[in-house]
Amino acid sequence: MSHQIESMAYVNQVPWHGLGNRLGENNSIEIWTQQSGLNFEIKETPVRFMTESVGSLGAIMSFPEQKVLYRSDTKAALSVVSSRYQVVQPKEILEFYRDLTEISGYQLETAGVLKGGRKVWALARTNQSTTLKGNDTINGYILLATACDGSLATSAFPTTVRVVCQNTLAIALANGSGVVKVPHSTIFDAKAVKQKLGISVSSFDSFMYQMKTLSERKVKNHEAMNYFLRVFNDQCDPSTTLTNERAMTKVQALFDGNGKGAELTSAKGTAFGLLNAVTEYCDHLRRARSVDHRLESTWFGSSANLKQRALDHALMMIA
Repeated sequence: MSHQIESMAYVNQVPWHGLGNRLGENNSIEIWTQQSGLNFEIKETPVRFMTESVGSLGAIMSFPEQKVLYRSDTKAALSVVSSRYQVVQPKEILEFYRDLTEISGYQLETAGVLKGGRKVWALARTNQSTTLKGNDTINGYILLATACDGSLATSAFPTTVRVVCQNTLAIALANGSGVVKVPHSTIFDAKAVKQKLGISVSSFDSFMYQMKTLSERKVKNHEAMNYFLRVFNDQCDPSTTLTNERAMTKVQALFDGNGKGAELTSAKGTAFGLLNAVTEYCDHLRRARSVDHRLESTWFGSSANLKQRALDHALMMIA
């Protein structure tokens, strides 16, 4: 099975997916660009086609309403888009963090290329952190990603990593604040994105208040079962019933003590423990074709959606 990850770089501990080139701390944006594989440009050219002609090669014609995006290094085609499509270059993703790392104390932790260049991302740890009961530490991050295959607008959003299990969870408050999406029909303005994102403690503090409240919300056995039923049966496809039953069995076991950090005071028998059982399942145990497909799903795909449902239903328990 071919890998979706073209290349990536990281610092500190080996990521849970075990992929990438390890770097030392305090590297420049230029080194990150080189080692993460983001050192190519996305070029564009009009769509062209050849007309049929008896006895000859025909004429080469242009279709100006669309253009082909391709890599500058390998010349590999990436996608066909509208002529109005605004390209975000891979280097811009890392440049977004330059002042944050040099002035604001942020630290790049991972950056890389997915799906042959169709999707790129960078993740940086902020200086925000909190600890729940039982020494359960959660660190704040900012993830910036873009895609040129129509699967993702240029998106910047805060996320968290629970240290004990390396579970990831995007910060999305009830009103949708904290997430900034720039459609490819408009020009990506890094300064404007940072202003909208609010590189501040507000979203993180609000989110962690919710996590603290979840950690104090004790749940009974029937509440846990009902929670998992709601989370895993939101899908409309009835053919997934068996798969969901297997998933619920796994997350129930994680919640009952088999999960990493499940015995901590913050998680044992609490709504926070329910949520983390689902996030651990998504990040580490859910079936995937490869570890890089798991990464894609965890941040941008079906696992990200499942974790969002888990968060929504957990918050309903403290509403």
